Amino acid sequence: MNLRDPARPDSFTPTVRRLLAGEFDEGPSYTTYRRRGTTDWLLLHTLDGLGSLGGGIHAGPGVTSLIRPGTLQDYGTAGGRWHFLFAHFHPRPDWLPLLDWPSVAPGILQLTPSPSAAERIAHALSETVRHQDSVLPQGELLSLNALEAALLWCDTQNPKAARIDDRLLRTIEYVDRNLRADLSIAALARTSNLSVSRFAHLFRSQLGVTPQQFVERRRLDAAARLLELTARPVASIATEVGFTNPLYFSTRFRAHTGHSPTQYRQR
Repeated sequence: MNLRDPARPDSFTPTVRRLLAGEFDEGPSYTTYRRRGTTDWLLLHTLDGLGSLGGGIHAGPGVTSLIRPGTLQDYGTAGGRWHFLFAHFHPRPDWLPLLDWPSVAPGILQLTPSPSAAERIAHALSETVRHQDSVLPQGELLSLNALEAALLWCDTQNPKAARIDDRLLRTIEYVDRNLRADLSIAALARTSNLSVSRFAHLFRSQLGVTPQQFVERRRLDAAARLLELTARPVASIATEVGFTNPLYFSTRFRAHTGHSPTQYRQR
């Protein structure tokens, strides 16, 4: 462990039970120094300006950084301003694969997401902060779920993980928001600004299924959730997830799950 500058006083170290998140917009004098780090992980996502993480490592707009537990923390504003979101957290066990980022220094990891992914990460972290301050008894869990969403978006940008093209991410989001819409391959290709042939090839090479197979799977998965959680008629559910023919929906649902919609609900 690096304990450089022993004469420098340590900054306040927060007590973190599960999660502590916030947003700072700091001027040139902002600095934090913890020679032994913290027992939690620290995530920093720059919105504007420039931050320094020590040792010549900088974090500009859109850059997301992670500091491992027990790592010296020597960060602050580099220049005139640093506007950033942060989260101190103790990860759930199933989050650990999401924290395997490229290392830029001992104990310091960093990603440079695409602009669209950086926006999604920032939104999820803002939700983490918002829910943390909620008066709802579920606020902490909502905050943790938002942080998990941020980490999942980070994982889409991790070169050590299987990375999905940003244009396909837009299409996937469009599908999930518009299951009842026209989701033909031509319509999906337009959401990614690609030709139909290029879109179909890229989609299959990255996701392992055709766009049509993906759409059908999403629709049937959504139908399964509605069958589990609601008492709506099967025909109504079929329409809600984008099937115009209830009989065809039942046939495809049976092929997908091994059960008819009615049998699935009873089980």
